[in-house]
Amino acid sequence: MARLDQAQLLAAAKGFLAADADPTGKADLVGDKGSAVVAADPGDMKAAFKRIKKVDGFRWVVINREDLFAANALSIGSKAGILDAEGAVLKEADVPRKRM
Repeated sequence: MARLDQAQLLAAAKGFLAADADPTGKADLVGDKGSAVVAADPGDMKAAFKRIKKVDGFRWVVINREDLFAANALSIGSKAGILDAEGAVLKEADVPRKRM
């Protein structure tokens, strides 16, 4: 699959997550399967994982599959899962816990 830009990756994620834009702006998308932030470029991933840490519930970062090694190192401690442009789970999201 060809590398997708931010808009293409966002459109793909809307489809497989059946999600809409997050009205609060904390994430890019929000749906029944949780919230997602899209990071089409490896340079955007650090900010994406920092942003998704502040979201409650299941958290996902959607990336281009070839960026998995860069994303995996940044995902440590975020409790966020990683999805590719086709909706395949590259890393499972941790079960959300209530914040104290």
